[in-house]
Amino acid sequence: MISMAEIDGVEDWLIDQSLGSPDLGSMFGEMCERLRACEVPVDRAMIGWSTLHPLIEAEAAIWENGTEIQREQIAHNAEETDEWLQSPVRAVLVNQESVLRRRLTNANAPLEFPLLVRLKESGYSDYIVIATEFDLPTIKDQIATSGIVISWATRESDGFSDDALTAIRYIQKRFALAARATIQGQINQTIAETYLGKIAGNKVLSGQIRHGDGQTVDAVIYFSDMRNSTAIAELLGPDAYLSFLNTYFDATAGAILAKGGEVLDFIGDAVLGVFPIGAQSLDKAVAQALSAADESRKRLKAINADPALPHVLKAGIALSVGSVMFGNIGVPHRLTFSVIGQTVHAAARIESLTKTVGADVLMTEDVARFASERSKPAGSFELNGFTDPQPLFTLDRLF
Repeated sequence: MISMAEIDGVEDWLIDQSLGSPDLGSMFGEMCERLRACEVPVDRAMIGWSTLHPLIEAEAAIWENGTEIQREQIAHNAEETDEWLQSPVRAVLVNQESVLRRRLTNANAPLEFPLLVRLKESGYSDYIVIATEFDLPTIKDQIATSGIVISWATRESDGFSDDALTAIRYIQKRFALAARATIQGQINQTIAETYLGKIAGNKVLSGQIRHGDGQTVDAVIYFSDMRNSTAIAELLGPDAYLSFLNTYFDATAGAILAKGGEVLDFIGDAVLGVFPIGAQSLDKAVAQALSAADESRKRLKAINADPALPHVLKAGIALSVGSVMFGNIGVPHRLTFSVIGQTVHAAARIESLTKTVGADVLMTEDVARFASERSKPAGSFELNGFTDPQPLFTLDRLF
């Protein structure tokens, strides 16, 4: 017999979970285990939820008694599979129903979904889908409502009893509260990292949100700018240029991220990246920046090999190393988290010199010494903040 006092214990546990930062899939699996311990005969359960993420539209987790949680992420604009198109969960969402139930062992049970046939063949006797709506940020033109949807299945010969269904409905609503807090936390993390970068986003979420908060760090600065951007923008028009610009960012900012760096800002068609020195050594940070420059060149070469490209895509890249101020700048009600200092100004100036020198990569002497035989002297140049002309070096290609 199911004791609601024991179910209240599961509720108390969920409240404790909602006050922390649990993994939603793991929390769901443990809740199912706790329900079984309360004599609720759950043998299989699936949870799905929509999220606000630049790559992911929705996530799901499937629990079966005696197995590990299975997880799935659905990308935006992913092709809808036959399994999803014929899913009872999709039917609930599309028809905006709150509940769908099928008694699988009944002779006249409608088994219109392939999943139900498979569950019946696997010994399941009862299946129910329950949707719980709550308000969270979503991509409104793709997701009609936000919340969670959970399917519950049992192998109990008589299916779910009325007491079991009462317990399931009761606990799902409480679980939804914990899930809402967890999903909101994930969305906050995603937004911070998407718009500020992982390092800066985590600093902001950890409390560095006041005007002037920051610290001085040593870092390798990576500055890249598109060549002939004004002429290309006029040639292509706004929509085509935006697509072209994102292609350029994939080649430059994408290379920084791929090699362990952080993209701090997009300044028009320029990219400001950083490879901090601290947790890692100077030589490793420089090696990552050099690798990012090579990766960017490689990507640009592949892009320009496409005969359908409307214009040749070129970029100048500058690498410098030194101390920078890493923190909040702006006004108290409108801040950005970025790096400032002589090293950053030098990188921007060095990038502009790539056109004068006729090279796609220029770097300071402190970076060049780690490039060994690949670095070639380009001459000495006046740089803001330096009394004497500074030697700069080009970077030979690897391909």
